[in-house]
Amino acid sequence: MLQSNKYCDINESDGAGRTALIWASEFCHGKTVQMLLDRGADASARGEYGNALQSVSLRGHEKIVQMLLDRGSDVNAQGGEYGNALQLASLGGHEKIVQMLLDRGADVNVQGGFCGNALQAAIRGGHEKAVQMLLDRGADINAQGGEFGNALQAASQGGHEKAVQMLLDRGADINAQGGYDSNALQSASLGGHLKIVQMLLDRGADANAQGGKYGNALQAASRGGHEKIVQMLLDRGADVNAQGGFCGNALQAASQGGHEKAVQMLLDRGADINAQGGKFVNALQAASAGGCEKVVKMLLDRGADINAQGGFYGSALEATLARGGGADAA
Repeated sequence: MLQSNKYCDINESDGAGRTALIWASEFCHGKTVQMLLDRGADASARGEYGNALQSVSLRGHEKIVQMLLDRGSDVNAQGGEYGNALQLASLGGHEKIVQMLLDRGADVNVQGGFCGNALQAAIRGGHEKAVQMLLDRGADINAQGGEFGNALQAASQGGHEKAVQMLLDRGADINAQGGYDSNALQSASLGGHLKIVQMLLDRGADANAQGGKYGNALQAASRGGHEKIVQMLLDRGADVNAQGGFCGNALQAASQGGHEKAVQMLLDRGADINAQGGKFVNALQAASAGGCEKVVKMLLDRGADINAQGGFYGSALEATLARGGGADAA
């Protein structure tokens, strides 16, 4: 039926807009792709998840990429979760395809998709050679967009030390704001990437920069229970009582997570045990909501107000009762 092309529309699509060519490319069936193109398949047809060039760029099949480009596939076509073919090839670390797409006119700085741009995609995948290639071809190192806001934040979140170093050496803005974690230092702190935190601080990252889900780097590190990073941030001037973010402050963040050593460290460095703010209003309610008995005892021994009111549960006692009743305190 396909060979005669008499009984079917070769460009007919399924419910998600995918044509036979897109399906063949997705599974890297080169001979089928060739046959479909020879029979008039639209090389640039787009479905809900992108086009044939995007599918095959992610999977790293160079010959099919070449075939589609030679048949007129739009190298800069937008669509799908990852925006365009260059972003997908970069995410997969397929350097030869990245090179091919750039040589055929792919826009190195085009925005869109989950990663925001090709540079962030290469970084997210940890592909240093692709990162270098994109930078050498003019990728904007400080371009904004995507889940992680910018390339440096993406590298810091993923724990990619060499990429962080490369970006800083090439002029990345160390305190750039945006994205899920607001800045690179907060991303590295939340992820527990000690060497990257050190690198960023040594290069001038603001230890008290505000923004993001957890408000600041100290709160992010405390929420993750990353004691060495908590210590480093405090030693480098982080405000132990800084307010903001989901948890209100670093002590609440550490208390909710049940991170005893981090709680002890913060208290020893002057954290206000009864400071108000955040979802659970104070550290005692946060620890109670998290079911962290040792932290609750520590806070009470250090003078936490057992009758403090407010917050999600109203009081530490109500948080404890809700926890015991099977409520989802997190």
